[in-house]
Amino acid sequence: MHKIAVYPGTFDPLTRGHEDLVRRALSIFDEVVVAVAAGGHKRPFFDLDERVEIARQVFADAPAVRVEGFSGLLMTFMAQQRANIILRGLRAVSDFEYEFQLAGMNRNLNPGVETVFMTPAEQFMFISASMVREIAQLGGDVSQFVQPLVVQKLQAKIQSL
Repeated sequence: MHKIAVYPGTFDPLTRGHEDLVRRALSIFDEVVVAVAAGGHKRPFFDLDERVEIARQVFADAPAVRVEGFSGLLMTFMAQQRANIILRGLRAVSDFEYEFQLAGMNRNLNPGVETVFMTPAEQFMFISASMVREIAQLGGDVSQFVQPLVVQKLQAKIQSL
């Protein structure tokens, strides 16, 4: 059976931690769908099309990674993708409570969907997209936290504001 994992998030911006998780997940799953969420209650720095395009460029070398934008309920997107595995990253204990609740709610909405948690490699544990955005907006160097393409996109976006 073809195992498809969906990795949902806003990816605003896509960090090396996100990338690490996806690339390592490819050793477990046949395909990983990076599901770029429209944003909902969050106000993304990059719009949906920009975030999808950045992710597609970062994963262009990985044919088993597909990047799709989505809005609405994750369970609806899961059904559209014919997937039953949600991939979620845990950086710290503080992430666990929220992710645990989310996994329980998703299982309640669709008992056929399982959530798999992975931790990023140690060197990426502390990276969060919101911290990367803040550092970049304050003129700091984020090149160790994101791909060079993302650094360029961040700088261009900041200059356009």
